[in-house]
Amino acid sequence: MPLRSTVTRFFQLEASSGLLLIAAAAVALIINNSPLAWLYQGLLDVPVVAQVGALQIAKPLLLWINDGLMALFFLLIGLEVKREVLEGHLSKPSQIVLPGAAAIGGMVVPALIFWFLNKDDPAALGGWAIPMATDIAFALGVLALLGNRVPVSMKLFLMTLAIIDDLGAIIVIAVFYSTDLSGLSLSLAALSIIVLIVMNKLGVVRLGPYLLIGLLLWICVLKSGVHATLAGVVLAFCIPLRTKNAESSPLLTLEHALHPWVAFGILPLFAFANAGVPLTGVTLESFTHHVPLGIAAGLLIGKTVGVFGLTWLAVKTSMATLPTGANWGQVFGVSILCGIGFTMSLFVGSLAFVPGMSEFAGQDRMGILTGSILAALIGYAVTALFSRKKQVIPG
Repeated sequence: MPLRSTVTRFFQLEASSGLLLIAAAAVALIINNSPLAWLYQGLLDVPVVAQVGALQIAKPLLLWINDGLMALFFLLIGLEVKREVLEGHLSKPSQIVLPGAAAIGGMVVPALIFWFLNKDDPAALGGWAIPMATDIAFALGVLALLGNRVPVSMKLFLMTLAIIDDLGAIIVIAVFYSTDLSGLSLSLAALSIIVLIVMNKLGVVRLGPYLLIGLLLWICVLKSGVHATLAGVVLAFCIPLRTKNAESSPLLTLEHALHPWVAFGILPLFAFANAGVPLTGVTLESFTHHVPLGIAAGLLIGKTVGVFGLTWLAVKTSMATLPTGANWGQVFGVSILCGIGFTMSLFVGSLAFVPGMSEFAGQDRMGILTGSILAALIGYAVTALFSRKKQVIPG
């Protein structure tokens, strides 16, 4: 498939998914703040049990979505990262410098803002990573509303930045949100990984064996205390991109098959299950509390300052150049759009402040929704202001 059609297809999927995410979140908010709130909560609390012999996995539906279906989302991220590193926009150092610098700034500054506003509350500091992530589908969905007034280079910049951002979030989850580790489960997970690596080295190209061992890996990681979604990333890195003969690429085959299901099914379902913030009793103080304020400020201000600041520094020191056809106003607008944390922020928030166990579970969602919505509206307005002229696409 030609690179141009691949990129076009990716943007079409991500843009449509972003708009669907907005709709799913809006429906969740409406239902959970209506007389049907009992139905919304009851649905998410439905117990679901899977058992084979002595092995049993029993979780409410919400956790099956967050731990199970989201593993497929992380599998897709892993596939995209591996492809980009081997053959795409992350394959050459010169292509990584600008979005890489922007991504680092976009992770560090929001975390520092959250830490500054919550440093006096040890129980709240666990949420420092919530405003670090960018929701690529949501952000590209907003950017897509401007059509071809925004150069493709800016969309590629945002996409690459968000992929690096997600990779950073994966590392943070693995290092800082793993608890009560099980030695036996970790050993079995390590054995599963070794089998996957050996299959790769032996040139196995059929997806079936990889997916079967990947399922076993997910179960082991789920039982180990490391978050189960990371199994998806590990599995992705073990699936081969290139083949020795004329067979189609297993990685590309799985990525193309998985992308629509994740974009139009898993992510909207996750948004619906996690965005239903009850607004009863919400006051101005609810927004100025140090946890939601730290998250909202981290997303809106921290992302803008971090992404734009490091981009400006990289260009001014001649380490990189601006995306082709873009201007600084568009870079500033896209920097604001990077503050749309949404999916990844909600996911990290569910790990940092576990519902039913943390007093801040719910307050974090208030900050995520506030920061993401403001970033979407302001980022769109600023980008539109500096993109009044329709971009001419070279033939």
